[in-house]
Amino acid sequence: MSDLPTHILETIASAASLPLLSSKAFPTVDSLHVKSALDSLASREMITYETVDKEEAELTDEAAGIVKDGSHEAKVYEAVCMSLDGLKISELAKVVGASSAKVGQGKAFKEGWIKKDGDRLLKAAPSIKDVTRENLRIIQSTRTHPDGATLTDLKKRKLVNMVKRISFKINKGPKFATQIIKEETDLTAELLASGDWKSKTFKPYNFKALGAPANSGALHPLMKVRHEFRQIFFEMGFEEMPTNRFVESGFWNFDTLFVPQQHPARDLQDTFYISDPTIADPPRDDATGEPLTEYWSNVREVHEKGKYGSLGYRYPWKADESLRLVLRTHTTAISANMLYKLAKNPKAAKYFSIDRVFRNETVDATHLAEFHQVEGVIADYNLTLGDLIGFMQTFFAKMGVHDLRFKPAYNPYTEPSMEIFGYHKGLGKWVEIGNSGMFRPEMLEAMGLPKGMKVHGWGLSLERPTMIRYAVSNIRELLGHKVDLGFVKTNAAVRF
Repeated sequence: MSDLPTHILETIASAASLPLLSSKAFPTVDSLHVKSALDSLASREMITYETVDKEEAELTDEAAGIVKDGSHEAKVYEAVCMSLDGLKISELAKVVGASSAKVGQGKAFKEGWIKKDGDRLLKAAPSIKDVTRENLRIIQSTRTHPDGATLTDLKKRKLVNMVKRISFKINKGPKFATQIIKEETDLTAELLASGDWKSKTFKPYNFKALGAPANSGALHPLMKVRHEFRQIFFEMGFEEMPTNRFVESGFWNFDTLFVPQQHPARDLQDTFYISDPTIADPPRDDATGEPLTEYWSNVREVHEKGKYGSLGYRYPWKADESLRLVLRTHTTAISANMLYKLAKNPKAAKYFSIDRVFRNETVDATHLAEFHQVEGVIADYNLTLGDLIGFMQTFFAKMGVHDLRFKPAYNPYTEPSMEIFGYHKGLGKWVEIGNSGMFRPEMLEAMGLPKGMKVHGWGLSLERPTMIRYAVSNIRELLGHKVDLGFVKTNAAVRF
């Protein structure tokens, strides 16, 4: 309603008295439209207004029928009066209708308008006043309602509903006028050149107005937990490994880690193999491009015949199987590559990585075909299993996990190996949080690392601690098309 502001000003100018009540002056205009127009006029200081909230009674459909035809009890009284020798109770519903008979009979008895004689209803009052109908007429015409017991009774009978009405008391402002002068919103070059700016009215800046909310991005909960892990690693003096190779050869992903070629993890049911191309080139030095002939030969010999004090697996090792391309099943392939490079200049080192790995898993509430692995390795001389346990306790304590248990386990490339369990107070039980162990000599010495150097290794998923931290029971609500963007935006930064 573009002309509503002008109509309001004209109505105020012609009003006999002020303030003007909007519900009476503009009864057919929606209160939201009225408020919008009033805000526009108030910003120009042409009017002032205040909001008035009031509860009003509104007739139901049944009440509207009573206003038109009379109350149920009045209908019953009139039907009894029309019958000279009384009205049979069984015939009442046929005369006044079932609903009026059911409600009106009891009310007419209560008011003393009728009485019962056997199976008949007789007139008991010479005349009646239909108070219910009159009260509803007053509510309908004046939008006011009676107080106390009368209103309570009408509400109980479901004849009225209480509705909140918003209206406005309007007064003249300091710059009141019946015409709205167009205000310029900007001082343009044309206004300056012509000199018209001197006679123009400019719209004042509203420095109190709130700006439009910026639709900013938000870190996914998984990335918040990842950031927390990275800070812990950096705090403990670790160096981050490059993890940008999602596709690895079987040599780096399995063979260098002393995983035999007939191991179940290398089956199609557990691993994604690349179809084009299917085979990689033999491994080369990243810096020089030279083939890793000696390392390749050491790995073959360790598998087939054993070496460095190991008996090996005693099977015919196949080069073609070692060169098959796979989506990496763990970031330990990167760790093996970093340890090989370390062998050129052996020294104490700490490495970590957090990135995606891929498994041919059946997707369910706790498994996806890809997930993030958090991995760390420590290389130094004279390390022991006790050092690994002590480090695990320090590492997990920084995440708020203080109660740890260690269970012996088997990994092809670590001996001894341990599964790590932590007590989760929220769940009230012990949960597996990682795997760890000491890398085998067959793996390390084949790379060229000196005999006295030991390497700790451990890993855990990123998804599990994130699900525990954010109380997510189904991993598909954390990753994938079922993720709630509101959940991503509103969750606070993780604190273990």
